[in-house]
Amino acid sequence: MENQNLLDFSKELEGKRILVTGGTKGIGQAIVNRLLKSGATIITTARTIPDNLPKSVGFIQADVKTPEGTEKIIKETLKKLRGLDILINNAGGSSTSTAGALALSDEDWLTNFNGNLFSSVRLDRGFLPSMLEQHKGVIIHITSIQRRLPGKMTMAYSAAKAALTNYSKNLATQFGSEGIRINTVAPGFTETKAAEHLIERMAENSKSDYNAARQELMNVLGGIPLGRPAKPEEIAELVAFLVSDRASYITGSEHIIDGGIIRTI
Repeated sequence: MENQNLLDFSKELEGKRILVTGGTKGIGQAIVNRLLKSGATIITTARTIPDNLPKSVGFIQADVKTPEGTEKIIKETLKKLRGLDILINNAGGSSTSTAGALALSDEDWLTNFNGNLFSSVRLDRGFLPSMLEQHKGVIIHITSIQRRLPGKMTMAYSAAKAALTNYSKNLATQFGSEGIRINTVAPGFTETKAAEHLIERMAENSKSDYNAARQELMNVLGGIPLGRPAKPEEIAELVAFLVSDRASYITGSEHIIDGGIIRTI
């Protein structure tokens, strides 16, 4: 029955033109692979050229943190696809100082907001006109549970994701009547390759093993009721549902996928 259900959705995105930013690793890569199985035509972006991208996936080398990068993505995507049906703003992350508020410079704050808020704002602004012309479209913003559980070591990142959630809600309200659905997906601790490397370093520093370090990291988050981190493929499955016609009445919503970390209502 499970295999049959997967077959039922194998062509549900056939003919759909999709852009996934940051789709060469981690959650973004899982999203690309999942949507590809549903028959979509996909373009993805990254700062560096990947060596493991499926041949059927288009690629644009650009930095979404810069206006020039987003402008390049918009122009090349519209030229290649002649429009866009689904935009998934996945690129982002925290790469600035983890030493706390007083260690953050203006540049640190701008770097986080450019990568986690303004990149989406610029891309949305570039692709919404083509969606308005066809009176249909879907936009997904990948945020984080840190917008509700601010991390001391990722203060600017948490603030940027909170702003992205607020912005996304407003955008959904403005364009819902035009047939455009806009939602956010907020993952919790997800065991990507980057997270695995972090856990390995933690294990080395504490002279413990991988499982012990993994549990330590979950404990820092207050524990995960399901007892494990998410898999990138699980985040991708939620995104696949939200961009499909199965979610045709869902817009302006935040979808937390964290294994139960957030316990407040």
